[in-house]
Amino acid sequence: MGCGACSCSVHTEAGGASGGANAQFPAPVIALAALEAVRSTNGCERTSFAFLRQELPVRFANILKEIDLLPDKLLSTPSVKLVRSWYIQSLKELIEFHQKSPDDQKVLSDFIDTLIRVRNRHHDVVPTMAQGVIEYKDTFKVDPVTNQNIQYFLDRFYMSRISTRMLMNQHTLLFDDKSGSGHPRHIGSIDPCCDVVEVVNDAYESAKMLCDQYYLTSPELKLTQVNGKAPGEPISIVYVPSHLFHMLFELFKNSMRATVEFQEKSPTLSPVEVTVVLGKEDLAIKISDRGGGVPVRKIERLFSYMYSTAPRPNVDDSRNTPLAGFGYGLPISRLYAKYFQGDLNLYSICGYGTDAIIYLKALSTESIEKLPVFNKSASKHYQATSEADDWCVPSKDPKNMAKQSAAS
Repeated sequence: MGCGACSCSVHTEAGGASGGANAQFPAPVIALAALEAVRSTNGCERTSFAFLRQELPVRFANILKEIDLLPDKLLSTPSVKLVRSWYIQSLKELIEFHQKSPDDQKVLSDFIDTLIRVRNRHHDVVPTMAQGVIEYKDTFKVDPVTNQNIQYFLDRFYMSRISTRMLMNQHTLLFDDKSGSGHPRHIGSIDPCCDVVEVVNDAYESAKMLCDQYYLTSPELKLTQVNGKAPGEPISIVYVPSHLFHMLFELFKNSMRATVEFQEKSPTLSPVEVTVVLGKEDLAIKISDRGGGVPVRKIERLFSYMYSTAPRPNVDDSRNTPLAGFGYGLPISRLYAKYFQGDLNLYSICGYGTDAIIYLKALSTESIEKLPVFNKSASKHYQATSEADDWCVPSKDPKNMAKQSAAS
C-alpha cells in the first residue's frame, strides 16, 4: 500500500475524531491496521507531521488537566512537580510547530529533533512519578478514597504515556535518517508478522538470566502452541514486539520468583508452562506456574500502584534491573495489553500456583488505541468523596452471640 493509504487510513480517521486544530479530545488511531500501511516517503512524513503536531499537544494537555486534579499534597511533592514541569515544557515545544509548513524540509527535520528531545526528557517519567507517590505515602496517611483516585489517575497517566511514546517512536523510526533502519521487516515499531513464540522465548531467556543471577537457579520453560486458524502453521500477528516482550518479561519474572521461593526445599523446580493459542478473534498466551499462588483477596492488590510485595528499590541504582521493583510491573503490563484492546488477567489457586493470561486482538483492524479522555466524567473521579457501602462489611471482631442472647 502506498503513501495515499497512509493519509486516508491513519490520519483522516484520526483527524476526523479529534475535530480539527482546536480539538480537545485525543483521536484513537487504528494503529495496527493503518500504521502498518505507512511507507517511508516524504509525502507520508508530511501527513504524519500534520497529524502529530495537532495530536501530541492534545494528549499532553489532556493529561496535564488530570495532573492538576491530584491531591495538593501529592502535587506538592518534588517528584510530581518535576514530572509536571516536563509535560509543560514538552507541550510548549510541540505547539511551536502548529503554524509551520509541512512542505519545509527544515521544519520536518526540526520536528524529529524535538520529538527525540521530548522522548528523552520523559524517559524517567514512570520511576519519577512512582517516587512522588512514595514521598506522598511516607508523609501523609493515604485513605481508601485517595488510594482509589490515585489508582484511577495513574492508569490513565501511564496509558497516555504509552500512546504518546508509540506515536513519537513510530514517526522517528520511519523518518529519521540518523536513527538507523532497525529490523528490516518492521514498519517503525510494528512487526507485520510478529512471531509470538519467538518473543516468548526471548522474554523467558532474559528473565531466566536475571533469575539465575539472584537465585543461582531458575525453572525451565515448557511451551505449547495451538494455531486454531491455521493448524500446524507458526503463530504470528501484527503487533509491537517491544510491548509484548515487556508484558511477557514481567510475567516470567513473577512466575520464576514465586516458583524458586515456594519450592526452595524441592530437589527440582516445576517448569513454567506457556500455552500460546491463536483463535479467529483473539490471541491468548497463558503462563502457568507452581509458585504457591496468592489469596483471592490479594489479586487486585497486585495491580495496585500503592502496593508492592517486593522490597523498595533504590531509585538511584540504574545499573541493575531488579527482579522486583516499585510494584508497577503488573499494572503497567496490563495497560500495554489494554492499549490495543487486549487484556491481562491473573487466576490464582492459593497453595498451588498462578495462571496469567494475556489476551490480544488477532485481527489488526480491531487493534484500536484505548485512550483516556479528560471530560466531566473523568473529573468526577478526582472528587474525594466516599459513598456509603450498600453491601454489608464483615466486622473484624465478630459478635459473641452467646453473650447477646443472655442479655436479651
